[in-house]
Amino acid sequence: MTAHAPTAALRMNPRLWHLVPELQQGLDNLRSHTLRSLLTMLGMIFGVAAVVAMLSIGAGARQEVIAFIEQLGVRNIIVESRETSDRQALQRIRKLSAGLSFQDLRVIEANLPGLRATSARKRTTPTKMLPKPQGEMPMVYGVAPAYATLSGLRPSAGRFFDDAEHDAAAAVAVLGQAAAAGLFGTDNPIGRFVKINQQWVEVVGVAGPQLAVQTDLAGLPAQDRNNVIYVPIMAAVLRLEDPQSWQKDEIDGIYLSLGPDADVNAAGALVRGLLDAAHRSAGDVSVIVPAELLAEQQRTRRIFEVVMVAIASISLLVGGIGIMNIMLASVLERTREIGVRRAVGATRRDIVRQFLIETSLITTTGGAAGVFLGVVLSQLVGYFAGWSTIVTATSIVLAFVVSVSVGIVFGVYPAVRAATLDPVLALHYE
Repeated sequence: MTAHAPTAALRMNPRLWHLVPELQQGLDNLRSHTLRSLLTMLGMIFGVAAVVAMLSIGAGARQEVIAFIEQLGVRNIIVESRETSDRQALQRIRKLSAGLSFQDLRVIEANLPGLRATSARKRTTPTKMLPKPQGEMPMVYGVAPAYATLSGLRPSAGRFFDDAEHDAAAAVAVLGQAAAAGLFGTDNPIGRFVKINQQWVEVVGVAGPQLAVQTDLAGLPAQDRNNVIYVPIMAAVLRLEDPQSWQKDEIDGIYLSLGPDADVNAAGALVRGLLDAAHRSAGDVSVIVPAELLAEQQRTRRIFEVVMVAIASISLLVGGIGIMNIMLASVLERTREIGVRRAVGATRRDIVRQFLIETSLITTTGGAAGVFLGVVLSQLVGYFAGWSTIVTATSIVLAFVVSVSVGIVFGVYPAVRAATLDPVLALHYE
């Protein structure tokens, strides 16, 4: 059934029969100048490969950032303290603001409608730890039990600490994936103890893997969110206070989760206003609204795609100019052939179609090879550079269609020029 489909299509449309010998002739002409044809295709091949590879790299990077923002929670608001180790700068700030505190959290809870859950955060960098970590020292996060829901933490083993342990400042901890591997390797850490500075804490759970970004994002510091030890915030304040606490705010972060009916953007503006009033516009806190970041990333993605396609299309433009140059040379070489065809009855339309078929064969073959090369390049970049790359059907179709369109557009002029040759002069051309 499938084998007879092309024949049936040709019988239904007799005009298609005329394309078969012209396609064969076009292939013969290209094969007779194999090297020239391959060199002509190079512009298309590299142009399409550049479009596919650049869009795949960009799509991979954006997906990581967008996934990280979505993990933060599109219904959440995050307040980050801008702490400084510069004593003079800190003194200037302290004249206006006492820093982020539990009082700020209470003010927000009293004035922000639609709150579903809240958690303060106290970060501590241990000076020593037992067992000794294999790698970087984990960061200690003092948080409330609600933090697990706010940040999408799901224990992969054990459990998260509860309200009773939080209120009692219990010496318990939940390890991130990297922290658990660095401290205990492949051993089960549940029920084991970790000494943070001078305080022993019992491991009651291991958190599931968390996404992270390699650079600061809108006030959020870049950090491996898997190399973290979570403890009740009261335990962090009472048991693990940083020796340099004079430089630190009472807390350094606040997490807020809003209900489904609340306007997250309006709530973010309200939180900024409350903190500006309480801190006298000292600029020592940042308010991050993941929903705003997500919308901004979507806008940036569209702009990025347009810019990348425009840049990569320069290669396609150069390839199109190369095709026009080669086809004009081909017209000169085949002037007598054109004259003979016109003399035996070929119309101008036949001549135009013949040259456009050859141009289409070049661009289609070059486009297909370019797509293959672009996919290979994106995979190589992902493998050697460690970047996330995503080859989308949109990028492949876009690059292929643009390459074929550019080739045909630049092939029209040589085809028309060939068709307008005077048959008599063409027959006498040497």
